[in-house]
Amino acid sequence: MSCIECGSSMPVKHNQFLGAASHHEKPIERMPSVSGSSATSSSDRLIYQFINCRLVRGGQIVKDDFWFRGGKILNPEPVFFEEKVRADVTVDCHDALICPGFIDVQVNGGFGYDFSSDTDRLEEAVSSVSRGVLATGVTSFCPTLVTSPDSVYHKIMPRIERTEGSKEGAGILGVHLEGPFISPEKKGAHPLNYIQNLDQGFSKLESTYGRLDNTAVVTIAPELTGAKEVIGELSERGIVVSVGHSNGNLEDGEAAVNSGASFITHLFNAMLPFHHRDPGLVGLLTSRKINRPVFYGIIADGIHTHPAALRIAHRTHAKGLVLVSDGMAAMGLEDGEHHIGQMMVKVQGRRAVLAGTNTLAGSVATMDECVRVFINDAGVSVVEGIEAATLHPAQLMGITHQKGTLDYNTDADFLLVSDKGPLKVLNTFIAGECVYSSPEAPQLFYNESVPCKKH
Repeated sequence: MSCIECGSSMPVKHNQFLGAASHHEKPIERMPSVSGSSATSSSDRLIYQFINCRLVRGGQIVKDDFWFRGGKILNPEPVFFEEKVRADVTVDCHDALICPGFIDVQVNGGFGYDFSSDTDRLEEAVSSVSRGVLATGVTSFCPTLVTSPDSVYHKIMPRIERTEGSKEGAGILGVHLEGPFISPEKKGAHPLNYIQNLDQGFSKLESTYGRLDNTAVVTIAPELTGAKEVIGELSERGIVVSVGHSNGNLEDGEAAVNSGASFITHLFNAMLPFHHRDPGLVGLLTSRKINRPVFYGIIADGIHTHPAALRIAHRTHAKGLVLVSDGMAAMGLEDGEHHIGQMMVKVQGRRAVLAGTNTLAGSVATMDECVRVFINDAGVSVVEGIEAATLHPAQLMGITHQKGTLDYNTDADFLLVSDKGPLKVLNTFIAGECVYSSPEAPQLFYNESVPCKKH
């Protein structure tokens, strides 16, 4: 490390590209280590300082440098005043905006893979989607299973584990189980013959899924008999409970929230429409009869949610809005035929519907697209758009001590984005390592300091 007291370090420009490409582009290159450094000063302990950048921090954009070490965001003050060292590596960001990595809590599949039906190539599916979403700015996500036979849950659930993100792909926060305990009347793209009830309580849920230790979110229709007890038990186990695919009214939703539910699955979709005498689950956004504010998912793909509905939701309860892609197998691909669970889906003109119907069946939009659409259609600021894909899902999942912000000591999962025009992801970093670089991204060169010699 360079010494502040003697100031004898000399920056050495290496003209080495700092970055990586997606799985179909250039191979990933690790960030550099100091030449001649010892094992105790290996690259994971180097101090990195990104300069000429702006940060999304504390609900605003601030002009500041960005520091990290050992995969964690670093407060430079104690480094400077207590450790008395400078950065080992500095990187010019060309006035890029740095923000936390996106978090997507509802991803059914993508890039030709469907998590609920590709049981024979599940590991390949998870790996491919994990790598593919890096280009969209997603650094953590929840693989989502739609309503399926018990045998499918038993085959899949033991094989999707929580994982940290890396150059191999985005991190997995746990599985989102969207069904089968939903309303037949509001099934959406879920197969009717596999929808189940909760008459037998929590034991029914356990026997259906087989295991819950790797589960992050469960979507349940709150009007089902036994739902309140099941919601309470799931909440006690630290699992986020979401209400959705529901024919229930506002009172059903309020009872669910007071039992432990904290999320609404894709607001406005697969639920009773808003009515002035019974606003349904939408009314949870302003209810005074619940013991906590709720979060709610929004699919801002320009298809699932009208711009006026986006604006209504945001202006009613801005801090609860969580952008979700609801991505399905066609995400990242051209029009054609695909699957979502047991159902065939036709994609045409970026609109995914169950074959032979007009029923929407997931989205083909990526998370960065959802952020752009939300900013444009809802008329919100860049910071508000970014926080709906970072801070808010992290708050929902209870992981703000790790992800979703650029706070000191949190994971160095971050993006360099261009906000000159529509928001574009330039580079994706996980634990301080560049895992994706857009072809449009300026090359990032580093200056590496030579260690101070003792006099």
